[in-house]
Amino acid sequence: MNTKKNAAFRPPTPDEQEVLIHLSVRPVRPDEVARFDQLITEHHYLKSAHLVGEHLRYVATYKDQWMALAAWNAAALHLKARDAFIGWTEEQRRTRLALVVNNCRLLVLPGCQCPNLISRFMKLMIQRLSSDWEQSWKHPVALAETFVDPHLYQGTAYKASGWKRLGQTAGWKRSAEDFYQKHERPKQIWVREVVAHACRKLCAPSLPADWKKVEEKASPRCTAKARQMSSLVEHLRAEVPEFRAKEALAYPMAGFLALIALAMFSGVRRGPQDLAEYAASLSQGQLRALGFRRKAGTTRIRCPGESTFKRLLPRIDAAGLERALLLWQEEVLGPSEDKLVIVDGKTLRHAHVQLVSAVDGSGRWLGSLPVQEGSNEIPAARELLAKVPLEDKTSLADAIHTQIQTAQQILFEGGGDYALTVKDNHKELVQTLETLLTRSEFSPSAHGADAGHDAGTQSQPARNQSFGVPGSHARTSGLSGSPIDCTIATAGAAQRQENHRDSPFDQQSDAGAIGRTGLDQT
Repeated sequence: MNTKKNAAFRPPTPDEQEVLIHLSVRPVRPDEVARFDQLITEHHYLKSAHLVGEHLRYVATYKDQWMALAAWNAAALHLKARDAFIGWTEEQRRTRLALVVNNCRLLVLPGCQCPNLISRFMKLMIQRLSSDWEQSWKHPVALAETFVDPHLYQGTAYKASGWKRLGQTAGWKRSAEDFYQKHERPKQIWVREVVAHACRKLCAPSLPADWKKVEEKASPRCTAKARQMSSLVEHLRAEVPEFRAKEALAYPMAGFLALIALAMFSGVRRGPQDLAEYAASLSQGQLRALGFRRKAGTTRIRCPGESTFKRLLPRIDAAGLERALLLWQEEVLGPSEDKLVIVDGKTLRHAHVQLVSAVDGSGRWLGSLPVQEGSNEIPAARELLAKVPLEDKTSLADAIHTQIQTAQQILFEGGGDYALTVKDNHKELVQTLETLLTRSEFSPSAHGADAGHDAGTQSQPARNQSFGVPGSHARTSGLSGSPIDCTIATAGAAQRQENHRDSPFDQQSDAGAIGRTGLDQT
């Protein structure tokens, strides 16, 4: 910006007014970048055209003559006055900062100075800035910031363009990662909303739909405190043996596994490269809590790179890791009181590994097992259910697990109830269920002694003890491993045992499974 202190103001001449009226503003084309950078280096007081992160360059022209230049790049990482002005939380700042941009260079070229040129240039830029940014970087912007050196300029052009002065910086500059150096030239901080009500939207619980992509792209971050991390490391050290020589342990196995677990909790999903990037984002205090060693000849603690993850990941004791994580989870959260056990299979897209996992109704992890090569989810789910406490809980699973053996395991071995999906090509089972249930709304309680008064309760044909459910003859059950379409049969809710205590289903032998659990249909 070339408006100097105490410069006398004069109105534009007719020729200058003609320039302002016909001034054109556009992004700099790729083949013009070298020219732009050279002009900035030669004529801007900072003598540098270096831009940080996402960026755009603009030029103001009149009859194809370059009149003024401006550059925008990523916003300052931490700026107390700006963050207070927006009103967002620390986590919102971290994940939404890309919606803020910094006007890092502003220059009127020699011989092109005229009154109101900068404010006209700024107005035209702001009008198109968000759409241009979205075209280049796949997301819009909401707020603009800039710094003005008060020893050289007053910020008059920004004030005339609708910017607001917030105060000044604390006078620190970043000299290296995690290292800042004090200087004696604090800058004025100016901000301007690019869209209406930008600050209100930036600190709202949920962003507008076209802004959410910024949060989705934000890098995962470890928020764990050193004490919590040390607790996890101790559990892992107790459960997972160290298989490497002590003198080679730049990254002890317990700390290494704790780092991977924390990365998973933070949303890292794609493998060694993302794990290495996550590790590099940890603070020195966090790396110290993991037990990692210092880099030779320095006081800085090193973090593992991509090659370390590639080398060690295949050698991890998965069972020991699972035990340690479950024990640590229980220490942090306390015992699970939820009455649901939900079993589901997922394929890890980037690792080409299929897992079956169990969680409770609150989403708390209960364990996982890989599906063996050449097999499917069914045996893996049964093995997993054998390890998870099922007593007095209801297990839920999708249609592939609608199997007699799985239901019997939950009911007789685990002491729990179940809710399994039945689809249309389980023809015999669907027909059997239709004889037991009506399609009207179901109420689990009965009126008096006559359960038939409730719409949807088990009717007279249900007194037949040869039902197509776990506990009856396999031939009539219709249960198989085939995934099929669209009826839900649930066997669960221990409370129903109390509601139907006098029911003819509360018998031994083949009808015992139903007597304990009841049935409904949706």
